[in-house]
Amino acid sequence: MLEQLGLIGTIRDEDSSPDEAETESEQEEEPIVLKKKKKSRGSRDFNCDFEFGERDGPSHDDDWAMADVMKQLKKKRTLTTLDQKIEKIRRKRKAEVSVRLTSLKVEQPNKITCSCRGLHVNSHLCVQAAESFYEDASQYDDQLTFDDMNLSRPILKAITALGFKQPTPIQKACVPVGLLGKDLCACAATGTGKTAAFMLPVLERLVYKPRTSQVTRVLVLVPTRELGIQVHSVARQLAQFTSITTCLAVGGLDLKSQEAALRAGPDILIATPGRLIDHLHNTPSFELTHIEILILDEADRMLDEYFEEQMKEIIRLCSYNRQTMLFSATMTEEVKDLAAVSLKQPVRIFVNSNTDVAPFLRQEFVRIRPHREGDREAVVAALLTRTFQDHVMLFTQTRKQAHRLHILLGLMGLKVGELHGELSQNQRLENLRRFKDEQIDILVATDVAARGLDIDGVKTVINFTMPGTVKHYVHRVGRTARAGRSGRSVSLVGESERKMLKEVVKSAKSTVKARILPPEVILKFRDLISKLEKDVEAVMKLEREERELAASEAKVHLDTCIPVAKIPRVWFQTQQERKQSRMSKALQEFDLAIRGKKKREKFLKDGRKKELTSEERAQFEILKAQMFAERAAKRERRPKRARAMPEDEAPTKGKGGKKSVFDKELTNTSSKALKQYRAGEQKQFGVQRTRGGRYSRRALTVIS
Repeated sequence: MLEQLGLIGTIRDEDSSPDEAETESEQEEEPIVLKKKKKSRGSRDFNCDFEFGERDGPSHDDDWAMADVMKQLKKKRTLTTLDQKIEKIRRKRKAEVSVRLTSLKVEQPNKITCSCRGLHVNSHLCVQAAESFYEDASQYDDQLTFDDMNLSRPILKAITALGFKQPTPIQKACVPVGLLGKDLCACAATGTGKTAAFMLPVLERLVYKPRTSQVTRVLVLVPTRELGIQVHSVARQLAQFTSITTCLAVGGLDLKSQEAALRAGPDILIATPGRLIDHLHNTPSFELTHIEILILDEADRMLDEYFEEQMKEIIRLCSYNRQTMLFSATMTEEVKDLAAVSLKQPVRIFVNSNTDVAPFLRQEFVRIRPHREGDREAVVAALLTRTFQDHVMLFTQTRKQAHRLHILLGLMGLKVGELHGELSQNQRLENLRRFKDEQIDILVATDVAARGLDIDGVKTVINFTMPGTVKHYVHRVGRTARAGRSGRSVSLVGESERKMLKEVVKSAKSTVKARILPPEVILKFRDLISKLEKDVEAVMKLEREERELAASEAKVHLDTCIPVAKIPRVWFQTQQERKQSRMSKALQEFDLAIRGKKKREKFLKDGRKKELTSEERAQFEILKAQMFAERAAKRERRPKRARAMPEDEAPTKGKGGKKSVFDKELTNTSSKALKQYRAGEQKQFGVQRTRGGRYSRRALTVIS
C-alpha cells in the first residue's frame, strides 16, 4: 500500500535490513582534518571527538589549481632505503621466475627441477696446529671489589643498577691508580671493561668538585663517532645518581646544539679530534685551559692516518697541570712516543700482551687456494647461509666491497646492514641500532666498527680478507667473546696472507682450527652469485638514479632560496696545508704498493676498467691491506726516539739476555781478569818479564 502511494516505509526490529551495494572508494593517504572553532556556549550534545573528513570539508572541484596543490602535497616523494630497493628487485625477479616456471609447466610438466636449493651440506673441521715507565702497576689485588675501592654511594648505586658484580682485571688495576691522580698508560685486551676503568675514578673525583664555576674539567678523546656515543652512554649511566653533566661532540650530529651545550660548561666532554678542534677555533668562550683530566681511548687508532697532527694540536691547547690516562688494546711505538711526550712519570699497567685475543675466542681459518681469490664471496655466502645465520659481523677492507656484499646477501634473502664511513651519521646509528635490536642478522662493516664498540650477543666475526697487521686483527675479532663470553672468528686466508696467519697462530694461546668447505658447495654458491649479478647492477642503478634526482632537487632548492652570508669556519691548518699533507700521504701509499714502472702502468691501466671481476675485487681488498701493512712496517723501521730511563732501572742487555764481550771486559774486576789483561798487553807489545817479575830495560824502552 505504501508503494502504491509512493511512500517509503520504516524498517522494524523484526525486519531484516537490505544489503547495500559495496562501493569501492579510493584510499586516502592522509585525511585532511579541519580545525574546529570553539563555541562560546558549550553543548553536551556536541561530540568533542568529531572530525571532518575530506568530503565534509570545502569542495575544490571548481578550483582545479587548489585540487592540484592538494594532490601534490599528499603525494610527496619519499627516499627509499637500500633494503627496499633490494626487496623491489627480488619481487621483480620472483615474478619473472614464476611466469617462466608457469610457461615451462605448460610445455614440459615433467622436466622441472630447482637447482637453487639443497645446499645444506655439513662442513668439516680439522685441527691445525720492559719499557721505560716510572712505575709498573700491572700486578693488582685479585680480591679487590667495588666496595673496597672507596667509591661514593651514588656511584656504587649506579654500579649496582647496571648489574656489575665484580670488577674486571683492568678495572682492579686502574681504578686505585686513577684515584691517586697519577698518569697511567694501560693496555688490556679488547672487551675487558676499559671504559669503566677510566670513568669510575673520573666520576669519583668530580663528585667533590668545587661548585663556584661551571667549567669543563674532563676531556675524553675517541677515534670514531660510534665509540664516542657508546662512551657517552656509559658515562651517563654511571653518573645517573649524581649532578655530573656530560656532553658529546662528534661529527655528523647537530653543530648548533653542541655549541650551546659547550657554552654551558659540562663536567665531562666526550669528543672526536676533528670536531673538537672545530669547536676550539669556532665556538666562542670554549677552551681547554681548565681541563684537569685528559683521557685518550684507543690511542693507537688516533695516531694512524690523519689524526696525528690533530692530536698534537689538542695536547698543545690542554692545560699543562693535568692528569693524563692513555688506554689501548695494542701498544705501538707511536703510542709509546705519545706517552713519553704527553704523560708525566706514567704508571705502566699491562694486563694483557699486545697480541692477546679474548680467552674464550675460537679462531678458525678458511684457506683460499691459489687462483681462487674470486671464491671469497661464494665462501662467505655459504658460511652465512648454512652455518652462521645470526649475530654476525662481517669485516671488509673497503667501503665498496661492504656495499656490494650488503646487496648480494640481501638478494639471497638474508637480513643485512652495513656500517662504514661513506654513510651519513643517521644511517650509521640506525644500522647499529637495528643490529643491536636483532632486526638484522648480519652487519657488514669496515674497520670503523673494529674499535671499542660493545655490541651484546655478537656470536661470530668473519674477515673477508686478513687485515694489514696483527693489531687490527685483534681489534676486529675483539667484537665477539667480550666480558668473559664465548665467541668465534672465521678468517679467509689466501696465499699472499700466509705470513699474517703465521703471526696470529704464533701468538695464539689456544688451538687454532681450519674450516674446510666442500668444493661442490662453493661451486653452487658461485653459480648463484653469477646469476645475481644482473640484480646487483639493477639495485646500484636504482641508487644512482635516486642520488641524481636528489642532487637535482637540492640544486633547484638552492637556486630558489635567497643566499645568506655565512661566517667561514676556521681550522688550525690552512686548506693548502691540509691538501698537501693528504696528497703526500696518498703518494706514499701509492709508491709503497706499486713499485716498478711496469707494475705501475698495469695498475693504472686496470684502474680504468669499469667492471671488475670477483678475482680483481678480492685482489684489490688484499692490496689495500698490504699497503697498510707496508706503511706500518716503514714506521717500525724508523729510528726510535731516545727516552730517558730512571736511575734505578736496570740497563738493557744484548740478545738472549746475556752481556756482550765488551760489557764483560769492562765490568769484570777480578784478579784473574786483571792478570789476563796484563798478559794481553805484554803479548801485544812483545814485552818480556824477568824472573823477579820486573820488566827489563829493553822492555821499558819499547813501552815508552
